[in-house]
Amino acid sequence: MLNVSDILETITMIQDENLDIRTITMGISLLDCADGDEARSCRKVYDKITRLAKNLVKTGEDIEAKYGIPIINKRISVTPVAILAAASGGDPVKYAKTLDRAAREVGVNFVGGFSALVHKGFSKGDEALIRSIPEALSETQFVCSSVNIGSTSAGINLDAVKMMGEAILEAAKRTADRECIGAAKLVVFCNAPEDNPFMAGAFHGPGEPECVINVGVSGPGVVRSALSKTRGLNITEISDVIKKTAFKITRMGQLVGAEAAEMLGVPFGIVDLSLAPTPEVGDSVAHILEEIGLEQCGAHGTTATLALLNDAVKKGGVMASSKVGGLSGAFIPVSEDAGMIEAARSGALSIEKLEAMTSVCSVGLDMVIIPGDTSADVISAIIADEAAIGMINSKTTAVRVIPAIGKKAGEELNFGGLLGSGPIMRVSTLSPSRFISRGGQIPAPIQSLKN
Repeated sequence: MLNVSDILETITMIQDENLDIRTITMGISLLDCADGDEARSCRKVYDKITRLAKNLVKTGEDIEAKYGIPIINKRISVTPVAILAAASGGDPVKYAKTLDRAAREVGVNFVGGFSALVHKGFSKGDEALIRSIPEALSETQFVCSSVNIGSTSAGINLDAVKMMGEAILEAAKRTADRECIGAAKLVVFCNAPEDNPFMAGAFHGPGEPECVINVGVSGPGVVRSALSKTRGLNITEISDVIKKTAFKITRMGQLVGAEAAEMLGVPFGIVDLSLAPTPEVGDSVAHILEEIGLEQCGAHGTTATLALLNDAVKKGGVMASSKVGGLSGAFIPVSEDAGMIEAARSGALSIEKLEAMTSVCSVGLDMVIIPGDTSADVISAIIADEAAIGMINSKTTAVRVIPAIGKKAGEELNFGGLLGSGPIMRVSTLSPSRFISRGGQIPAPIQSLKN
C-alpha cells in the first residue's frame, strides 16, 4: 500500500526531478508476414502493425492522465526486416517505407527493426538490408535501424564491421541537410538484446512472443536529487541510496507496463530500468557522477563511479519488477545528456575516456558526434574496438556515432528533442585501413566453448 508520504514523494519526482517513463514499446512479430511477393508482404506488415498498435498511443495517453506520469515516447519494434527481405528477395527500402507509413498511421514516435543479425556471418537478405540502410533512413522519418555484428559466443564479423562504417558515413551524407540525422537513427551492436525498448536499437527478436509490451523507465534527476540530500556518506552508503531510489523509479515502470499490457490485451514483457538522460538541466547521468564526488565528468574516477551507479541501479530496480531486461543500467549518450555535453565542450571528456566508460555502462559510444571528414575505416575501427569490449566482457556494447558532414571538431550539431545537441569530438585520424580491409571473423573468446 502507498501511504501519503509515498504519494507526495512521487509527485515531487515527476514535477521537480524529471521522473518519466521514457517509452512504452510494443514488440510485434512479423514472421507471418514473410511472402515470396514483396508487395504482398509489405501489405501484410502494414495491416498487422496498424491492427495491433492502433490503440497504443491512446493507451499511453490514458495512463498519463490516470496517474499523472509522463510517458515521453510510444514506440514499436518489429522482427528484423532482413528476415522478410530474405523471403521476398525484394528491395528492403520498400519495407522501410511501409514501416514509416504504419508508424505515421498509428501515431508512434519511432519504429525499430530495420535490422539484421550478422554476428556469425551473412544469410540471405542481410547484405541487401545493410547496403540499403542509408537510403532507407534518408527517405523515412520514423524508422530506426540496428545491426548486430558480434557476440561473445560467435566473435566479431569484421566484414560486417567494414560495411557498417561505410553505412554510417553514407547515412550522414544523405541527411547532411538535416543535421546528419540518418546516422543518429542507426546503431551497431555486439551482444544485442532481443527485448530492448529503446531506439535506435530496438527490434523484436525471433524468440519473443507474437506481441508484447516492454517499458523503459528513466530518472537521473531523481537519483541526483536523492544524493544531493546526503552528506558525509561513504561509498557503500551512496550505493544503498541509489539502490533504494532505483527501486522507487522501477516500481512506476512496472505499474505502467502492467496497466498498458492489460488495456491492450497483450502480454507484459520487461522493464528496462535504465537511467536514460535528456538534454534538460537536472536530468543528467554525468551530474550524478559529479554529485558522487567528481569535479567534472571525464576526471579520473569517472569509470569507477559509473560502475558503482550502473550496478546499484540494477540491484535496486530488479526487486521492483516482475521481469527486467533490455539494456538495464546507466546510459551515457553524449548529445542527450547536459552534463556530458558540458564535459565534452570543456575538453574534460574525450572519446578515449568514453570508450573506457563503456566497459562498465549499459550500452557504448552513444550519440557521439565526430568530424565529417572521418573516414569509413576509422568509423569501422571504432565499432571494432567497442565490439571487442562487449565480446570479451560478455556485455552489450554499441556504437551510434554521427559524422557531422562539412564540420570539424569543436563545432556543434543540434538535432532537437530527446536527441539533443553537442560538440563535435576529436577522433584520431591514424589509419586502421589495413586491419579493417582484412575481413573475416575475429574469433570468440574461449569461454564460448564451455557449453
